[in-house]
Amino acid sequence: MSALKQIKAKSAPSLEFSPFARMRRLRKSDAMRDMLRETHLTVNDLVFPMFVEEELDERTPIGSLPGIYRETERTIGPAVKQAWNSGIKSIMLFGISHHKDGEGSDSWRKGGLLDRMVSRAREACPEIVIMADLCFCEYTDHGHCGPLNAHGDVDNDATLENLAMQAACAAAAGADIVAPSGMMDGMVGAIREGLDREGHTDTAILSYAAKFASSFYGPFRDAAGCSLGAYPHARKDRATYQMDPANAEEALREVAIDIEEGADMVMVKPGLPYLDILTRVKAEFQMPTFVYNVSGEYAMLKHAAAAGALDYDKAVMEMLLAFKRAGADGILTYAAPDAARLLENG
Repeated sequence: MSALKQIKAKSAPSLEFSPFARMRRLRKSDAMRDMLRETHLTVNDLVFPMFVEEELDERTPIGSLPGIYRETERTIGPAVKQAWNSGIKSIMLFGISHHKDGEGSDSWRKGGLLDRMVSRAREACPEIVIMADLCFCEYTDHGHCGPLNAHGDVDNDATLENLAMQAACAAAAGADIVAPSGMMDGMVGAIREGLDREGHTDTAILSYAAKFASSFYGPFRDAAGCSLGAYPHARKDRATYQMDPANAEEALREVAIDIEEGADMVMVKPGLPYLDILTRVKAEFQMPTFVYNVSGEYAMLKHAAAAGALDYDKAVMEMLLAFKRAGADGILTYAAPDAARLLENG
């Protein structure tokens, strides 16, 4: 017997304790883990955000969002059909306008970009669920989410009137769901009234009910061309209408108000830094609850994987599963095509 074994034999009696609860029994094989898995992610949970730019000759890759493109009005149809064929059943459309003004009026004009892109997506794939983002940042020359007042801030009530017209335009073009994202007070009520007035009583509202003034939106603003413009008197941020990242109770109040005004579904945006908000919203209201896995969150994984820092496929599925575990019924994510492929391949 070695000297070390002699020392151990004298100083430490053999361990008599045996764990009664052995949790590892439930993890011993792939089949056992599959059987006992508590949270499940399916392709039905995914919503794919898509960008459509007018006056574009060919689809263009977005450098800050690897794998994502600005589609042309000619390519959006085939791109939507491709998403459907991969198993994705829902998309969110964002327009990139070349006809901007101080109010974003092209977005509620018959024959404008919003009208055209929704119509083309619907024609290409009648079966798919089309969500139309309702906001004006992609359509205003200053980049804010509505017309500005004399102080350079968004005029809340003037924006409500415009949102009602924008919603009716999207619904008439074939949108199943309209999704106001500007965080205007009263936006859901105004949109519901405007839709019903125009006979679109079956068009659902998915409200960006708790949207925070986040640092994770950068790639989206690059993709959608909605960085704040050069108006000398305009605010240089969106902090007066998007939420303070420090506030959780306020987020619950925002959601409650939107539900009272007629929201059919609610959303938390961004996702990863706000999983606590997502869980609380789902538990408090028991409404269909979505989360937006925003551009910065997606881009972080893509760029980290490109640098060899992580396995993208494993990391993205872990991230999406976290949203489901936290309470999401649906996930808007640029990773939808990647996730659909991974889910199909098991």
